[in-house]
Amino acid sequence: MDSVSAILRAVTSGQLDATLAALYGGDRITAQQERYRSLLARMEEWGGDRDCLLVTTPGRTELGGNHTDHNHGVVLAAGVDFDILAAAAPTGSGVIRVRSRGFSEIVEVAVGDLEYRAEEENTTTALVRGVAAGFKARGWDVGGFDAWVDGEVPLGVGLSSSAAFEVCMGQVLNRLYNDGRRTPVELAVVGREAENTYFGKPCGLMDQLACAAQGILSIDFGSPDAPLVTPVDFDFAATGYQLVVVDTGGSHADLTPEYAAIPAEMEKAARVLGQDKARGLTMGQVLDNAARIRREAGDRPLLRLIHFIEESDRALAQAEALRRGDMAGYLDLVRQSGDSCWRLNQNCISTKDYLDQPIPVALVLTRRFLKDDGAWRIQGGGFAGTIQAYVPVDRVAGYAGFMETVFGSGSVLPLRIRKPGIDVIRPGGGA
Repeated sequence: MDSVSAILRAVTSGQLDATLAALYGGDRITAQQERYRSLLARMEEWGGDRDCLLVTTPGRTELGGNHTDHNHGVVLAAGVDFDILAAAAPTGSGVIRVRSRGFSEIVEVAVGDLEYRAEEENTTTALVRGVAAGFKARGWDVGGFDAWVDGEVPLGVGLSSSAAFEVCMGQVLNRLYNDGRRTPVELAVVGREAENTYFGKPCGLMDQLACAAQGILSIDFGSPDAPLVTPVDFDFAATGYQLVVVDTGGSHADLTPEYAAIPAEMEKAARVLGQDKARGLTMGQVLDNAARIRREAGDRPLLRLIHFIEESDRALAQAEALRRGDMAGYLDLVRQSGDSCWRLNQNCISTKDYLDQPIPVALVLTRRFLKDDGAWRIQGGGFAGTIQAYVPVDRVAGYAGFMETVFGSGSVLPLRIRKPGIDVIRPGGGA
């Protein structure tokens, strides 16, 4: 570890510029220098010029495989340039204390008291306690630390701010107390458990794994606690298309039952065919038994099961298209995914307020604007939040201007896929 002042000098002198460019792009170096200086200054003001660790964990975007991970399917995902940045210093107090930019509250969790607390559900404290509990349950070392956190992953736009935070806290414990031995998969599993059990939100492993492993990843969840992760080497920046997300302003509040119903209904339909999960079922089996599935599980579970099978296969095909450099084929698959989410998985419109349909509005407007040049699909869990679009570079400004007249200034967010390999930042500029 290095002292706060040493890291500050490295930022100010430009020693970290190459690292910042790799993480955020050359056009954002100055802004990130100021962000890093501000975070480190707050850390120094809190506890003096002590040794600390600087950890960065990206948010993630799902490129393919919408709602396939929880039924042991295949996902295509990637880390992005929006990240969680934490300066963390070990303490002998036995207490984890976390402060975050924009929040006055200090999260405090005693490492000797890591039992689940119902009253903490849906809070940052629950995530910190859950991650520490996951380490302790596995016999890994846990200790106290102070951390200042600066999160640039936008909240509520499907880029997994909570997963990035969980993995970041896990990485702090990993580096401070476990000599960095914990793997990305292990950190992801702990983060998922914290979110499921302590935070109270059902989710698969894709979010946390994409944040932990970074880069573009084809992830096969056939063995859910030991998924097969295959990096996909592809540079979207060289294609002439810009990946963006559009924040439609829809709220995720009270949508947990809608999210939970998707895996539950897929599993309900799969049980008609003798399986607990949808993985392994073929379209032939489903079509041969469609009447029985309708009768015993219902229509929507049948449609969602069909979505799972086709979407999981499509995620594999998307990865292969990128490996071949077939951007046209890839974009066609993205459009197919978006259509399946709308018609089959039915996670574009919330049944709680069916007159409020920002996701379909954004998808329709994007299709009308881009016509056949680009692609569009839902982003993340659905029902509210964001869509994803691939926009020709020379039309990004026009697209953003058009969409922002409907969804507000700043609603169109360009994404840059983050290359793997940097999770701890050191004064020498290395990771």
